[in-house]
Amino acid sequence: MSKIKIDFIIGRMLSGGAERVVANLANYFAENGHTVRIITFSDAECYELNSNIERIRFHNNKILKKVLFRSLYYLFHFYKHKQNRPDVISSHIGLMGLATIPNARLFNIKIIISEHFNHIHQEINFFQKILWNHFYKHIDALTILTKYDQDFFETKTKKVVVMENPCSFDMHDDLDSPREKVILAVGNLNRYTHKGFDNLLEIVATVLPKYPNWKLKLVGAGEEGLKLLSAKSQELGVSNQIIFTGFRSDIKKLMINSEIFLLTSRYEGLPMVLIEALSQGLACISYDCVSGPSDILTNNLNGMLVNNQDKLEMSEKLELLISDNELRKKYRSNSAQQLKKFTIDNVGKKWLKLINEII
Repeated sequence: MSKIKIDFIIGRMLSGGAERVVANLANYFAENGHTVRIITFSDAECYELNSNIERIRFHNNKILKKVLFRSLYYLFHFYKHKQNRPDVISSHIGLMGLATIPNARLFNIKIIISEHFNHIHQEINFFQKILWNHFYKHIDALTILTKYDQDFFETKTKKVVVMENPCSFDMHDDLDSPREKVILAVGNLNRYTHKGFDNLLEIVATVLPKYPNWKLKLVGAGEEGLKLLSAKSQELGVSNQIIFTGFRSDIKKLMINSEIFLLTSRYEGLPMVLIEALSQGLACISYDCVSGPSDILTNNLNGMLVNNQDKLEMSEKLELLISDNELRKKYRSNSAQQLKKFTIDNVGKKWLKLINEII
């Protein structure tokens, strides 16, 4: 297979599922000898990258403060030089396509756009409509996370491919290693509505007082969310059993040492953190939101799926999981069955196949 030159373009590389996907894919391509660049337009970054990956940061422009305008401007001036053009652009998150698609077409660069959420839970504003209804006609391929979105996006563009998020962790093979009595939840605290962390605290407040040796670790950055959620935990009287860890780069270690992973999101695309939790042997419980969790968990085989946003059922199932060690062992022992399609090797090969098809 010939070597390719690929640019991953995303607004920023802070903590988040899409950013982690970009980091994992970029590392995979670099480790397999391809030429890789990651181009961003704001903020610092949270992920460890292969030393062969070139980082390009178009971050500073006092006039062009909006990321969309800054990305349009910088990409044009970057790609107008023929030596800077890659074989393919991989464009990620939100409205970034409004900047990457015109530049790809103007300079005859192949482009793949990746959707990271299902289509019904995105902010459908004027710009989103323009992107979907007009710009997507001019891309080479669109990747989506689940079949749920396929029919919708096949009306928008010619080539739609279901592309799973890759798991960044190897399967933890010592499933009987001792674990702490910890329930783990992960996500940006400022996105507490999307992630359902407001409901999460209410759920654990009905359960944790019955099990004083158990704690909830809520992992994620976000000062605004931390302030709100911390105050709510105090109001609910469970602040002594809740640990806000902030952003952690050792999430794998936290997962290996925890018993239960809890996902309370109101919506998801394909929750990468749930895949990672499963890979590290956590007993997983998740709301069966519109898309995502049911592509990863098979109810009562390798985890629990709870009726979407049913807080009472979630409380009952969480208490069952806490009280039943054998049930947790059952889910842990079955966790490997669903994970093969999410390995970085399998997902990376699917990406290479897609790129070679379009170039």
